[in-house]
Amino acid sequence: MNPVGGGGGASVQQVIAMRDAMLEKSRLLKELQQGQQAQSTVPTDAPAQGGGFGDSLKDALSSVNDAQQRSSAASEAYARGETQDVAKVMLARQEAGVAFEATLQVRNKLLSAYQEIMRMGV
Repeated sequence: MNPVGGGGGASVQQVIAMRDAMLEKSRLLKELQQGQQAQSTVPTDAPAQGGGFGDSLKDALSSVNDAQQRSSAASEAYARGETQDVAKVMLARQEAGVAFEATLQVRNKLLSAYQEIMRMGV
């Protein structure tokens, strides 16, 4: 029987890395929001740098999907008796839950921004 918290160093590091990635994306969204106020100084025909917002969003959704699949696989393995480490299963479920909640918050912010833009009118 494994003690709770034992042998989960790699999983904890993954959660910390995911948290740091979410914080970085949050910072970038704030910068984007502040940059919209200064958008008039950027020419509209300027080429997009990097992967763009769509690619970033796609990557974030892909990582959330991966976390949910890992959680599901860990839960199923535990249910089949293939693993005895409840801590890893719970950590995977918590990681998937946090990732999903962060995704919902981003969706809510995007929806709010879209609605605000639509209220502005042309």
